[in-house]
Amino acid sequence: SLPFELGVFFVQEHAKKVFGAPASRVKGRVRDMKGTFSGGTAASMRAIFEAAAKDLSLVALMKNPFLLTPGFEGPKQPPGNKPVFDEDLKSWNAPFVMANINTRNVHRSNMLMGFPYGKDLVYDEMMVTGPGEQGEAMAKKVMAANNKLSGTDVPKPGEGPSKEERESGLYDLLFVGIAADGRQARIAVRGDRDPGYGSTSKMISECAICLREAPEVKGGMWTPGAAMGNRLIKRLVDHAGITFTVEQ
Repeated sequence: SLPFELGVFFVQEHAKKVFGAPASRVKGRVRDMKGTFSGGTAASMRAIFEAAAKDLSLVALMKNPFLLTPGFEGPKQPPGNKPVFDEDLKSWNAPFVMANINTRNVHRSNMLMGFPYGKDLVYDEMMVTGPGEQGEAMAKKVMAANNKLSGTDVPKPGEGPSKEERESGLYDLLFVGIAADGRQARIAVRGDRDPGYGSTSKMISECAICLREAPEVKGGMWTPGAAMGNRLIKRLVDHAGITFTVEQ
């Protein structure tokens, strides 16, 4: 979740400079991603679905975008559960398999920092699949592939990407902040390893070092971005092969 949490943080910092205020609407979009799931991740996802099938009360929790913001519930959020055409990007978008986790962390980060993005933040994450009929077909293909992750035709626990796959992986994320008058602020977050393992291992290490150098951060259930913000972004840029760039 960290590249997404910090992507929202970075685009909001940019929006404040461009708009003079935070963006109440932010879109997180995966433009490119190269990496594979491990068997452990697939098993975790399958366990979640199996638990929800046995206890329907868990379904409501899983659907709640403000699950991690106890005592606060913001505006209705986009479901992101089917292919849609995005007018702002002029492209079809497909559901993103990690969105249900990442979006919750973004809202928690906003709450922990005292709502610098506003209490009316609307945020979603999807994958960009391109324009026209080809883009629509790809969006449907991505959705079908997502649905298979909770099945049995996936890697077994202990199996996962090879060293070569981890080192040749990458991701390119776009964040679009939209002002009330329609103006846009756009930034990109890019990583030079596969998102699940190669890049994550570096992010975990840099978070630990950064936290060690932040004695003012007290105990509690923090998100990394809320705890370390720009200080962590600098470490990731300097040491973890991640870039944060303004595009518009």
